[in-house]
Amino acid sequence: MKYHRLSFIITCLLLVVTSSSLYAQKWQSLFNGKNLSGWTQRGGKAVYKVENGTIVGYTKMNTDNSFLCTKKDYADFILEFEFRIDDDLNSGVQLRSHSLKSYMNGRVHGYQFEIDPSPRAWTGGLYDEARRAWLYPLTKNPAAQPAFKKGVWNQARVEAIGKSIRTWVNGIACADLFDDADLSGFIALQVHGIGKDQSKEGKTVAWRNIRICTEDVASYASPEVLATPQVNAIDNALSPREKAEGWQLLWDGKTSEGWRGARLNIFPEKGWTIKDGVLTVEKGNGGESTNGGDIVTTKKYRNFMLSVDFQITQGANSGIKYFVDPGMNKGAGSAIGCEFQILDDLRHPDAKLGVKGNRKLGSLYDLIPAPEQKPFDINRFNTALVIVRGKHVEHWLNGVKLLEYDRDSQQWNALVAYSKYRDWPNFGNAAEGHILLQDHGDEVRFKNIKIKELP
Repeated sequence: MKYHRLSFIITCLLLVVTSSSLYAQKWQSLFNGKNLSGWTQRGGKAVYKVENGTIVGYTKMNTDNSFLCTKKDYADFILEFEFRIDDDLNSGVQLRSHSLKSYMNGRVHGYQFEIDPSPRAWTGGLYDEARRAWLYPLTKNPAAQPAFKKGVWNQARVEAIGKSIRTWVNGIACADLFDDADLSGFIALQVHGIGKDQSKEGKTVAWRNIRICTEDVASYASPEVLATPQVNAIDNALSPREKAEGWQLLWDGKTSEGWRGARLNIFPEKGWTIKDGVLTVEKGNGGESTNGGDIVTTKKYRNFMLSVDFQITQGANSGIKYFVDPGMNKGAGSAIGCEFQILDDLRHPDAKLGVKGNRKLGSLYDLIPAPEQKPFDINRFNTALVIVRGKHVEHWLNGVKLLEYDRDSQQWNALVAYSKYRDWPNFGNAAEGHILLQDHGDEVRFKNIKIKELP
């Protein structure tokens, strides 16, 4: 009896503590339901009205993106709101954003909670308005794409605490971003520009029940949702979650530690530069390993997830190789290994060689072609991901799987036999090898080189 009585008392105390904690959370309304007091419009000339306790934004032709912005800035916060949007529009809510005369003459820029009723279904993703573009498209978390419901009010939650920004739509976790570009700024409601599309004139997006918590927010943060992949947008750094998951920096962003020339015992004295957190292979004569030469990791790897951000210059050629044996090729050219091809498909002649496009960007070079349609922007850094689990290998680009294959099999060996690697014994079947960044005589930039070793 005593045990049950004690258990009952403990349960009651927990309920009291929980209730007190919930009661203690202080919410502030950002919208009074009557007028736009506390808000100011920036950017385009779309129309914002208050109707039946909601803020309604009306699209307008021939004007830029419009933003209804809070007059106050907010740093750490939990933001909740409801939203509804016409099916053929796009919108968003700015977070920690700015309008500075020194940046694009006052253009609104910063994090944006995406509202996307299109078939793409990226509502709840995170976009960097007028700056870095997509930081967290929902290709990173496809399980969250069905969270948004068309034609009805949807519930949104954003937790911006320190370097962490996480989002939810209708209770489903969508995005998990680790970044430090902006740690405070205003909140804004976007009406996206529609250009000259008369069919979209006067369409609406609406918001209501907009509230924010700014006190003791860490105490009210939601538990971490490990099923939601995290994106770390801080260059050459690991987030606490990445460290806990076993990721390591393969390049520290400052020195050549952990790397050497493929045919040297030291890092090349020319042909490669390290500056402002970027590792660059310099422009040469376009030949393989004829300038600074390839560089390889000092350590070998067996099973792993390898993530590399790269940016190519126009017409450039390079590659990320794995299972590399630097001593295998005694002659001219690059060290031998399986290669995630890096190439300007539109301008480099190698794109037209090989078989069925197997020398194009993202392909397993000279063996398996990547799809023709793939997410890539030559003007930005793009993320290559190579996953190796035993004999199974995958190539990913910017969150989209390009190809997968199984090495050391009858099909694999037959594929090799009809490639340029047919003269290399047992090509691609080594249990482990070095990772390589290729000098192919063109300028290519690398950063955020990370690896997670797998069992």
